[in-house]
Amino acid sequence: MSFSAKSGASLSSRAARWWWRQQPSCAAAAPAWCFGGSWSRPILDMSYSRQFLDFQGSSIPSSMKKLVVTKLSQNFREAVTLQQDSPVPLPGDGDLLVRNRFVGINASDINYSAGRYDASVKPPFDIGFEGVGEVVALGLSASADYSVGQAVAYVKAGSFAEYTVVPARQAVPLPSVKPEFLTLMVSGATAYLSLKELGDLSEGQKVLVTAAAGGTGQFAVQLAKKANCHVIGTCSSDEKGGFLKSIGCDRTINYKTENVESVLRKDYPEGVDVVYESVGGKMFDLALNALAIKGRLIVIGFIAGYQNPTGLQPVKAELLPAKLLRKSASVRGFFLNHYLSDYKMALQHLLKMYERGDLVCEVDFGDMSPEGKFTGLESVFRAVDYMYMGKNIGKIVVELPHSVNSKL
Repeated sequence: MSFSAKSGASLSSRAARWWWRQQPSCAAAAPAWCFGGSWSRPILDMSYSRQFLDFQGSSIPSSMKKLVVTKLSQNFREAVTLQQDSPVPLPGDGDLLVRNRFVGINASDINYSAGRYDASVKPPFDIGFEGVGEVVALGLSASADYSVGQAVAYVKAGSFAEYTVVPARQAVPLPSVKPEFLTLMVSGATAYLSLKELGDLSEGQKVLVTAAAGGTGQFAVQLAKKANCHVIGTCSSDEKGGFLKSIGCDRTINYKTENVESVLRKDYPEGVDVVYESVGGKMFDLALNALAIKGRLIVIGFIAGYQNPTGLQPVKAELLPAKLLRKSASVRGFFLNHYLSDYKMALQHLLKMYERGDLVCEVDFGDMSPEGKFTGLESVFRAVDYMYMGKNIGKIVVELPHSVNSKL
């Protein structure tokens, strides 16, 4: 990659002076580049540069599209605005500038747009939890571990944008830019860590996974099978049931055509040992009643209530203490942010499983949705609607295409 004033890729004089001051003197170190020669690893800090070329030779624009929460609401379309002309952010010394290629849709996107995670944060603020893309610029310190053109994934607020600044310490290097890697960042890690830390799985146990064909449910099914458990999965269509069987689910329950409570009572009279629960409301009550002696119910979400003004769906909580006592059972909540100390370990384990072919990472691009594949930030709104209609099989992912011959 060459840098010249003519190409518009030169560093500003301020940036150049700052970068030069960080280098050892030519007399002391005598690297070849001090005298116009080549160097095996040139380090150019672009933290202060407004104009430069990315690794594929196209101009990084001064402005970009991104989604911004402009009003607190659980109605995503009402809360979020697509901004067409936002400044492209500049990476700091320890940061990467990532050109997003794929971004993930999560049920909790509408919790975030409603301000439920931090009441002190007021609009406007960026949204989107996870992305996969290429490093197109980086700060000097970040260049010790990363290079321009490298594929990375990350979990950080603000992924619903064409470019995102990511602290290098939060990035995950990848062998290539693939949407399957994105499925592991939040959905896969949630399933892995919650079952590992709270599930206490052992061979022969019965595990019930609600919303089993969704982004995180697919991983709970597979990980429970890897632990030699008998897995039951609830879903909303025969197509989803077929997918679940293909990834090892022993018993699927289509709650649109079968009575979940009756099936569990008839087929599993002694109850289930572990429940991986993400639906809430009536499904939570059914799952609680289905617990075996010393059963564990893991709550990783309650999507049935997220669209309500309170974010909750009523459950029969007045009976909860008695039900738990009678069975020596437990209900445990799991929030990924509380397990960040184990996150990288979990992700490395899942990446290795995928690369060995031991893990299916199902991606749903919305090809079967009425308006077709989710492409571009404009389609994030449709993708959120698609999730809440219960149509997805696997993780919903939006592709952000980029032409190297264009400015975006």
